[in-house]
Amino acid sequence: MSAQPSQPVIDIHDVAKIYQMGDVQVHALRGVSLRVFPGELMAIMGPSGSGKSTLMNILGALDVPTSGEYRLDGQEVGRMNDDQLAEARNKKIGFVFQSFNLLPRTSAVANVELPLVYGGISNRRQRAIAALEQVGLGDRLYHNPNELSGGQQQRVAIARALVNTPSIILADEPTGNLDSKSGAEIMRIFQQLNEENGITIIFVTHEPDIAEHTRRIIRLQDGYIISDSRVKNPRRATEQAYTRRARDLTDGNGDRGTVGDAPAGETQTVPASETQTAPAGEVEETA
Repeated sequence: MSAQPSQPVIDIHDVAKIYQMGDVQVHALRGVSLRVFPGELMAIMGPSGSGKSTLMNILGALDVPTSGEYRLDGQEVGRMNDDQLAEARNKKIGFVFQSFNLLPRTSAVANVELPLVYGGISNRRQRAIAALEQVGLGDRLYHNPNELSGGQQQRVAIARALVNTPSIILADEPTGNLDSKSGAEIMRIFQQLNEENGITIIFVTHEPDIAEHTRRIIRLQDGYIISDSRVKNPRRATEQAYTRRARDLTDGNGDRGTVGDAPAGETQTVPASETQTAPAGEVEETA
């Protein structure tokens, strides 16, 4: 593996997030440190309540940490005002959500134009069409969401995330509402965007099948990073693989197991002894 670039696109250090729930303090993140380099394709995994959604919101500048530092492309996010945060989100980061978040009575192309409207861009229609063509929906430009399948709606959402040519895409359970075939199509699009366009893509997922298609897996538990794994041979997103996996689960002949159970998804995990040498939540980068 070639050496990582010296400048991370995301660099968080000793980040903690505490929510006040009445008289109770909820520690969602407890001193997490993480560096993400340009062009990475990675997954953040963990059980419910592990802090993965909180971490995603902080990475997307949708929330601010209680303590710690976050640098986005070398800029300290904590020092940005509201306008600067909005500009960073609009220009640097594209968001894809499980529920698609499309306007229901608005065409696909108009949904994709929305970030450009907020940014005051003039050639909105041309850019929106190009983004939809990039995800294979050039023939569905003027269809409303209720005229599209779930997989097609998620592709519209991906096009909307792409239209501002961001350097980072944050995807929160992007296949959670999709069947196996549609999930395969979406993962194939993400892999192509990463490989062909060099976009840094970070997934939040609880599905090992999704994580197996990335090259790095971060695991969270109780607000700490407990492992940082490099995937040697990421699985390719194919409809056949997803359909076979779904059939195995339905028949009871397979289980979801842990990431890396599939032959093509070998992982190399940071040893527990190494993760404990760093401050709580900090994991050393692996080659």
